[in-house]
Amino acid sequence: MSAYIDNYYSRTLTEEIAYPCLEGSAETEICIIGGGLAGLATALGLAERGRKVIVLESKRIGWGASGRNGGFCMGGYALGNEDATALVKKTGLSHAKELFALTKKAQSLIRSRIKNYNIPCNPVDGQLIASWHKNPEEQKHVIDYMNGTFGQNYEFWQQEKVRDLYRTGCYYDATFLPDNFHMNPLRYVQGLARAIIEKGGLVFEDSMAVDVDRKSAVKTVRTAKGTIKANHIVFCGSAYFNSLDKKLSRSCLPVSTYVMVTEPLDEQTMESAIRAPYAIHDTRFAYDYYHPLPENRILWGGRVAYNRTPEKLKSVMREDMLKIYPQLATVKVDMAWAGLMGYSVHKMPLIGQFEPGIWYCTNFGGNGVGPTTAGGEVMARAITGEDESYKLFEPFDFAYTGGVLGPLVAQLVYAGWKFNDWRNSL
Repeated sequence: MSAYIDNYYSRTLTEEIAYPCLEGSAETEICIIGGGLAGLATALGLAERGRKVIVLESKRIGWGASGRNGGFCMGGYALGNEDATALVKKTGLSHAKELFALTKKAQSLIRSRIKNYNIPCNPVDGQLIASWHKNPEEQKHVIDYMNGTFGQNYEFWQQEKVRDLYRTGCYYDATFLPDNFHMNPLRYVQGLARAIIEKGGLVFEDSMAVDVDRKSAVKTVRTAKGTIKANHIVFCGSAYFNSLDKKLSRSCLPVSTYVMVTEPLDEQTMESAIRAPYAIHDTRFAYDYYHPLPENRILWGGRVAYNRTPEKLKSVMREDMLKIYPQLATVKVDMAWAGLMGYSVHKMPLIGQFEPGIWYCTNFGGNGVGPTTAGGEVMARAITGEDESYKLFEPFDFAYTGGVLGPLVAQLVYAGWKFNDWRNSL
């Protein structure tokens, strides 16, 4: 049985659920390949509609980025998620509003699933986007635009309020997003898998799909020890996907990102720096993101394509934290880990249909928790014939990400972001 990598989330699984490996043959209406957020959201959306589903996961449910990310649940996509201007530029305003609305509905659906399925993932409301520069009028313009055009509830926070809650001289004014929240993502995906079982679906771990026969109306998926026959196949593998489909694998750039968690802080030390429970990130190109955890720990994430051992990573991430909160110099890091996110060149997910019965829902980049649920819902509605909202993603097609050179390109892009941050600080 595969094991989760050692991280904060895996240590919180007091009742870890393991699912069997597929052995022998099985039949179902829909087979989902990939047991991360996208695959589980798709499977549960179908199971809730009374459809027979089977999920195949190559390792453990949520083993990849889905179970080891920062836990932020945001509206929008990796492409311009805060102000949606890049999305509007690509698709036009009406189209962009429809796409954005899918993620807002997804946030509500995630909240209802947490409640209805009793998922103990500790959601905490609120996200702050802290300005690295003093530009209140620009922030207010974005807030007015998003509230008036996209029906958001953004709030402007003055510098005095920001610095009262976050004791750093690095931040000025900020935008508060009350509808966003953070949670324990591994507990959440474990809850989704349990809900799929409760709805009559099946979940198999340690069951990597190695071949898909698409030739007939009834498709065949093969693993090392079994086969599944299904009317529909949905590819949801993202950065950890194998080469089952070359078009998907060529269009996915696996980008490494990093997270650390501190040891528990005493109340006085925590309040010397952070006095609010919200998720937060700043407005730099190469920004950090973080939020408090139970036991007065701090989760801190950032950087991309940065190859270091866990011990070196602890040191590097701790330095990032101390640049903003030097008063935490006595705080020790308990653990640090890495994960791969699947990005497309255009920073939007790949969602659509190859041919009758063969679907894909993948590449959600660095804003995956909300959009994966949106993707799962449009997949479920497409397969059940409810609507064709998945076609909203047609402007974002496959594009080659550079193969083995892709991660190097990502590292160079990140270096460029760091340079722009340095230049803007002068």
